[in-house]
Formats: sequence, C-alpha cells, structure tokens
Amino acid sequence: MDGTLLKGLKVLEALVSSDQPRGITELARDLELTKSNLHRTLQTLIAAQYVHTPTPGRYACTLKLFELGSTVMSQVNVRSAGVPFMTKLLAETGETVHLSVLDKAEVIYVNKLDSAHPVRAYSSIGGRAPAYCVASGKALLAHSSEASLSDLGEFPLPAYTPRTITTLDGLQREMAQIRRQGFAVNRGEWRDTVYGIAAIVLDAAGNPVASIGISGPAERMKPVHMKQYQGIVVDAAKGLSRALGHNPCSEAVQHPIKIPARKSAQSGVPL
Repeated sequence: MDGTLLKGLKVLEALVSSDQPRGITELARDLELTKSNLHRTLQTLIAAQYVHTPTPGRYACTLKLFELGSTVMSQVNVRSAGVPFMTKLLAETGETVHLSVLDKAEVIYVNKLDSAHPVRAYSSIGGRAPAYCVASGKALLAHSSEASLSDLGEFPLPAYTPRTITTLDGLQREMAQIRRQGFAVNRGEWRDTVYGIAAIVLDAAGNPVASIGISGPAERMKPVHMKQYQGIVVDAAKGLSRALGHNPCSEAVQHPIKIPARKSAQSGVPL
C-alpha cells in the first residue's frame, strides 16, 4: 500500500476527530510521526485544500471533506429516493427510465425501470455510456465543474454515429443549450436508433448528483413525443431534487464552462 497516502489519511482522521485545531507537537506525538514528516504531510493537505490553519501553528480540516461526504451520501440516497419518480415517469411515458451518475467521462446507470414495450432500449444497472453521447451524461456535464469535465478526451472525440457531437465548439454550444432549456436530448448520438431525454437532479446544496431520464427507439420517440416528454422528465427531476432537500429558489445561475481536452472512455449503453 502507498504509505504516504495512508499517512495523509491518518492525519485527516485525527483532525476530523478533534473538536479543536491541533498543533504539530501533540499531533506528531499521537500519530507517532516526526515533526518534519508531519509538517510535510500537512503542507500537502493544505495545498490540496483539505486542511487549513485557522490560527498560526494550529491545523484543522476544511469543509472539503464535508462536501465530498455530502456528495457520496446524495448518490447513495438518490437511488432509493428516485424510485417513486421513476415509477411515475414510466407510467406517463411508457419508455425505459434511467437514473444515472457521472463517473469521469462516462455515466453509470444506478437504477432503471424497463418499458413494457417488446422493442425498447437495452441497458443494465451498472452499465456505462460515454457521457457526451447520451442525454443523461450531457445533462450532468452541462452542470458540472470544469474539473469534472477534464477527462472527456482529446478533440475530436470518437464518433459513434453521424449525429455524435465530436468537436469542442459543438459540445460547448450543446452544454449552453442544455442549461438554457433545462434538459438534454440524445437523438441517436450513441446508438443511431435510440433517442433519449434527461434532466439534472440536484441535492440540498444545489450540486448535481444524478440525472433522470427516458430512452426508447427512434420510431416511437417522434418529435411530437419528444416535445411532450420534455416537461414530464423535467418535472420528475425537479421532484426528485426536492425530495433530496433542494430548494429551487436557491439555484445558482449556471455559467458556460470551457471543456479541457484529455482521453475519453468508450464503453456503455444507450440513453
């Protein structure tokens, strides 16, 4: 195991368990570390914004740990909280419903309800798809921080169908459009015969934690149906957000994000 990483985690745990900022001498004694070694570890944690010095020579954790923990809890809770909204969405549209979270350049389907139609979009819980190609992923990307978008890949991105958005400019325009209209649409960008609509789910702090949406074959997802389903999907996302404690009055204005280029993942299922 990585001893440096474990040492850093040990320091964080010690600071979290204390109700007061701690000094190097007492911390080094309790953790059985040399002062110089502990000082280097603390400086690294400060640079990573996990630790700060509220008073000179005293160290405490920042709220970054709380933010990370809140996000994890939201992702755990969103699956169970989402069931009634997914059930209602299935009843109102008749199409397969997905609840998805973002994992770097991909979306993961954490829950789904299958359409009763014999012909439907195939997917599985735990399945993945390139985030920039599917409605669920695009909804999440449009409301993510620049750091969350850093793993998308080098442009042009791989094209899975003639409709796949592969350029930086094209994706930036798409993200801006999604933020304006409040939902994302996939018109055969991952699988050319599968269309989808999804909207963002926010937690109590207004952070994007998931997306909820529907997918189905292009032959059933006609323009008239896509238009009809947009409001239903958005209502489901807003309802689930409220169930997670989100107050719509506190929503922050989303600003366009410049998407940096790095390597992309490529496996998945359609939405």
